[in-house]
Formats: sequence, C-alpha cells, structure tokens
Amino acid sequence: LLRSPELLGRVGKLGEYLRFDSVLDVHIRELATCIAARHTSNQFEWLMHMPAALKAGVAQATLDAIADGRQARDLPADQAVTQDAALELLQHHGVSDATYAQAVALFGEQGVVELVTLIGYFVMVCWVMNVARTETTNTSGAAPLAAFPL
Repeated sequence: LLRSPELLGRVGKLGEYLRFDSVLDVHIRELATCIAARHTSNQFEWLMHMPAALKAGVAQATLDAIADGRQARDLPADQAVTQDAALELLQHHGVSDATYAQAVALFGEQGVVELVTLIGYFVMVCWVMNVARTETTNTSGAAPLAAFPL
C-alpha cells in the first residue's frame, strides 16, 4: 500500500477503527486476525498478531491448531463462533444461517458486521503484502508459519 499513498491513508483509517475501536473484544479481533493470516500464509501479520492473541487470552493450543491448518477444539463459545464464522467466510464466502444466528446472539448485528469486515480487511492487507513480497522481521520471538499444510 506504500506504493499508493491515497489508498494507504484510506485503508489505514479502516484498520485503525477495526483494530482499536471495534465493538468486538480484543481476543476476538486477534483470533480472527490470526485465522486470516494463516489462511493467506502471511508471516508478517501472523508474527505480529499471534503474540497479541496470546496476550489477549487466546490459548496457545488454539493458535497451534490454527498454525497447523486445523480447527481448534474445546473453545469458549465466543471463540468457537469466531472460528466457525471466519473459516466459513474464507472457504465459502459467506456463513451458514446457524453460524450467523450464533454470531448475532454473541456479538450483536454490529459485531457480526465488524467481524466480517475485520476478516476481509486482514485478508486484503495480507494479499497486498504477499504480492509485494513484504519482508518480515521477527521481533516477537514467535514461531513463523510453516508452509501451509497440503
């Protein structure tokens, strides 16, 4: 996005809202971001957000499953619905009626819209970085993503 300053500014405003002002709790935002980073195999976002997810209360076992390309099991209800919604959205470009109803019950309609937008935002950012060959510096000490499991 650095190659398009006007776009960078506009996208940055959206990202600022989603990351810092969303109605979603920080652990939900970080979990969804990690799922998007894994889906796109983006090292930069994974290495930045995986430690933040841990700090926000997402279990190491959950993040290990995501890193391995598996669905995490035995999650708290809000994280389970977040994972289900994110994976359905990324795989099918929508969510089932059941997942939508569960998400609305937990997050409200505004929360669901913000969750979907957050996932889309981070997929877009990851795609841009992947195509631009954005270099990654691992300052967090977190394990980088392995090649996506086949």
